Amino acid sequence: MNYSAAAPYVWGPAFEGDADSMLSSDQCIIRGQHFFVKGLIEIPVLDSTEVFSWGVWVSLSRDNFARALERWETPGREDEPPYFGWLCTELPIYSPGTVDLRTRVHTRPVGKRPYVELEPTDHPLAVEQRTGITRERVREIAAAVRRLP
Repeated sequence: MNYSAAAPYVWGPAFEGDADSMLSSDQCIIRGQHFFVKGLIEIPVLDSTEVFSWGVWVSLSRDNFARALERWETPGREDEPPYFGWLCTELPIYSPGTVDLRTRVHTRPVGKRPYVELEPTDHPLAVEQRTGITRERVREIAAAVRRLP
């Protein structure tokens, strides 16, 4: 019920030894100029209490990233207003592509990944987030992900 990207789509081996770059399970910085957090696009599964989720990376402005880090371990951080961001994970089962979809990143309690809310457009991923998916669609996604290189 969950698939997750290991890094933002722009991350590559060249950044691994760069002193101004880092990749953890929750945050990423590239060359001290590009800032990312990992969050979840949650999609309700119709006729179920389950939720399907995509673990994705979202770029934040320098200021919003700094604010998120400042509050990372602070109880009550879920009261932060959402941060604007661009989706930086390509989910190849969707067409058109998912990179650069507009998002709002909602901080949740300490220990929980942020909730990534897609701008309400007609993109298939945004539609699924708003309207939910069937169990059959979950099976289709699972089969498509297994076929990916």
